Amino acid sequence: MAVILIVEDNDMNLDMLSRRLKRKGYDILDARDGQAGVDRAFEDKPDLILMDMSLPVLDGWQATRMIKSNPETAGIPVVALTAHAMASDREKAMDAGCDAFYTKPIELPGLLDIILDLLSR
Repeated sequence: MAVILIVEDNDMNLDMLSRRLKRKGYDILDARDGQAGVDRAFEDKPDLILMDMSLPVLDGWQATRMIKSNPETAGIPVVALTAHAMASDREKAMDAGCDAFYTKPIELPGLLDIILDLLSR
């Protein structure tokens, strides 16, 4: 089954999303700040990354740029997860290299559609 890295600093969001995706059969890795997410992506090379954009240490935009600029991790799909729902927020995430954009609160069926689509490419 696919390995998904969740980069999320909110413990409740991380726990909820991890448990729900594990029940769907995914293997889950986690990181609690942007730098830890980059380190984990470089080391573990997950199949997909769910990236909160407002993170401590290194924000999700910077972390995504670092992941996408490394040839070994550039092909890993990154889904931006954010509470910022403006069109400019989506554009900023896509400019950073994200492959998809999803606004919080997370409704699992919609997020699963994005995950399945990106993993099937």
